[in-house]
Amino acid sequence: MNEDDWLSDDRPIRRVHMYRNGGGGGGRGDGKWLFSIPAIAQFIETARDGGWEFRPGVTFLVGENGSGKSTLIEGVAEAFGLPPEGGSINGGTTTRRTESPLGSWLWIERSPAAHRWGFFLRAETMHGYYTYLEDLGGPGPELHRLSHGESFNALLDDKLDHHQFVTGLACLDEPEAGLSFSSCLRWLAGLDRMRSRGTQVICATHSPMLASLPGATILELGEWGIRETTWEDLELVQQHRNYLAAPERYLRHLLD
Repeated sequence: MNEDDWLSDDRPIRRVHMYRNGGGGGGRGDGKWLFSIPAIAQFIETARDGGWEFRPGVTFLVGENGSGKSTLIEGVAEAFGLPPEGGSINGGTTTRRTESPLGSWLWIERSPAAHRWGFFLRAETMHGYYTYLEDLGGPGPELHRLSHGESFNALLDDKLDHHQFVTGLACLDEPEAGLSFSSCLRWLAGLDRMRSRGTQVICATHSPMLASLPGATILELGEWGIRETTWEDLELVQQHRNYLAAPERYLRHLLD
């Protein structure tokens, strides 16, 4: 990257670095358990040695339960300054800290032209954020009155895919949790518009639909650590294809 490119780079996160004394404890326990997760151990090692780079546009984190997706995205979101239970850079709530100490070990290298706006959608704790918004008052839908999926679609329209937020960072932890098939398609279109406006997105997902977004970077987490891959080569995609083609092959082993 030449000097002109560097100065015009508007990524909210260019690289994630490790503090010199990072990994020494804090948060839940001393954090040593983080190094037992191959993907997190690789991320930490890279962050210490030059920094982990996030590309412009959309990056998906895909992997089995326990592979480290949520831990990684929570740590990055917290290091960026976002509420660990979800919300915007302007505020959110904290009820009970359950996050790992990873976020306190990291610091963010921003691009010179980067906007500082950001939003963290964490599927299992957005109820507290809805209460926070309700207590603030003001315009917008009453999210508590909506279904799970409807409230996520409202967040997409009002907080993420919104003309007011031209650029910034969106950290999304399994947004598909409450989404129907048609809503996943709606989010796909929204993610593409966000990317076209310059929003940088990091999304942990189990959804082969969301991960199919053309042009996205896909990082697969597993026992190997973190590897870049394509949608067609994702284990997630292969498993869904196999099941939909012949569910009886799976069901006869699962059901008596």
